[in-house]
Amino acid sequence: MDTRIGTEKCFSFINSQAQPPPAGAGGQTPAKLAVTLSRETGSGALIVAERLADILQARAPVEGRPWTVFDRNLVERVLEDHHLPAKLARFMPEDRVSAIEDMMQELLGLHPSSWDLIHQTTETILKLAELGNVILVGRGSTVITAKLKHVFHVRLVGSLERRVERVEEHLKLSHRDAVAFVDREDKGRRRYLREHFHVDLSDPLLYHLVINTDRISCEDAAQIISDSVLRLRAECSLGEHLARRLTPIAVH
Repeated sequence: MDTRIGTEKCFSFINSQAQPPPAGAGGQTPAKLAVTLSRETGSGALIVAERLADILQARAPVEGRPWTVFDRNLVERVLEDHHLPAKLARFMPEDRVSAIEDMMQELLGLHPSSWDLIHQTTETILKLAELGNVILVGRGSTVITAKLKHVFHVRLVGSLERRVERVEEHLKLSHRDAVAFVDREDKGRRRYLREHFHVDLSDPLLYHLVINTDRISCEDAAQIISDSVLRLRAECSLGEHLARRLTPIAVH
């Protein structure tokens, strides 16, 4: 499977940012939506994300703003936003090098500190979430956007056995190498969230929805998430409507 999710869609989304979203029925701007996907390695997040983007594009389109998945291409966006050299991409996995190694590389001028890179990644994630019509995979996006009411948070999980099978199939690894890959990636992501955001990413209270992809197919998971996201949009739209009606009129 090609992990360079929707690169063309990514560029299309970026190019559309300068365009104001069109007004909907009654001259009102459609309520913004965004989704974050946290995942255990091998739980099918990339498949779910791509399918979810297609479904939401059909069911909740905004003209000129294609639903776009940001996963590995998020790193490219961070580098672009902050005018950083492309070679820094290798220093931005969902984990960090040891504190000593990071300090030495920073002192030698090999790259900015991990904390600087995290801060820049956080700024870009918030910017994308504020724009809406994005599906943000990993990199603490769930925690970073936790206070944005228009963002829906999902966690994908599965048994180790099934997740290893997926990794073997998609990355063409031996069983032993797939087990090591899953263990390394999961530990790295847990450490990333714990050290930089002080949360346990397995905490179900961080999410609106947790889906076991052993029991629910990736296609069905995407459908379930899309239904939930559209309900969130209805709630956001109702809240905005009530807020406008309850806004006091100034008397001069």
